[in-house]
Amino acid sequence: MQQRNLILLGIAGVLGLFAVFLANSFFSGVEKRQETIAAQQKQARIVVAAQDMAFGTPLGLQNLRLANWPADSVPAGAFSSLDALKGTHVALRPIVAGEPVLASKISGTDGRATLSANLPVGKLAYAVPINDVSGVGGFVRPGDVVDVILTRPMPGAGSSSSTDKMTDVVLQGVPVLGVDQVADEKDTKAATAKTATLEVDTLGAQKLALSIQLGALSLALRNVADQTAGPASTVIPRHLSVTNYVVPSRSEGGMAPPQNLGQAMASAMSRPRFPGVTPASMSVSQRPKGPVMTVYRGGVSSDYEVQRGW
Repeated sequence: MQQRNLILLGIAGVLGLFAVFLANSFFSGVEKRQETIAAQQKQARIVVAAQDMAFGTPLGLQNLRLANWPADSVPAGAFSSLDALKGTHVALRPIVAGEPVLASKISGTDGRATLSANLPVGKLAYAVPINDVSGVGGFVRPGDVVDVILTRPMPGAGSSSSTDKMTDVVLQGVPVLGVDQVADEKDTKAATAKTATLEVDTLGAQKLALSIQLGALSLALRNVADQTAGPASTVIPRHLSVTNYVVPSRSEGGMAPPQNLGQAMASAMSRPRFPGVTPASMSVSQRPKGPVMTVYRGGVSSDYEVQRGW
């Protein structure tokens, strides 16, 4: 009986080894056929994702595979062998199934999914405080693009009132790297956050650091495809009742607001000025009957009456 059991075990072992040999031969044959097809069609073999991978997902044979790819359009940083990814690597950005795995989208051999590894060269990550209002109701999420707006008191002795404030666009078209501690671009569910981490250069980081000390920051959500920067402008309380008011930027031949902006605005509001006409020479019919807009050109201010559209 014991000898019979040993014979059966031996036969089972031989059959198992034979099955392993057949499986290896089959998969080796498939791989060779794919390589032959790729060579005939002038295609390359590169590593792609076998399934969707989120930020921080470890890479392994279970979620990677080789695929044929046109040889003349292989993306930079692609891998031609699964052996090149042996070790501890994780995804630094979301990767969808079938997408090439690139060196810029995975971590090094230390396996750390850090935000710093996801930053382009020359860029910095800087966090700014937000709330449910300044954060666009929680709709600002990682991967979005925003403009940063600063609201602060007017400088100068003539701005003693608490309503004497001004608003400037500090930065435009800034990518959002993370909201609170969430950096996954696939997490698009609106959520109230306390901080937003933005991708800026050194000058942008300095502007944000100073802006936080000067006043209140708020974010304006952009279409990610809209990278066109609008005109630099400063809005003050008087402009709220004026339609289509734009302060020309320096590059457009304009000038920055006066240093003592509060006093200058108080003076402008107290005495209307029209091009070539002084208040004393105005007749009753010439004097403005509606709101007035002051435009600065090269340091010279001119007032224009705004016609109401209603």
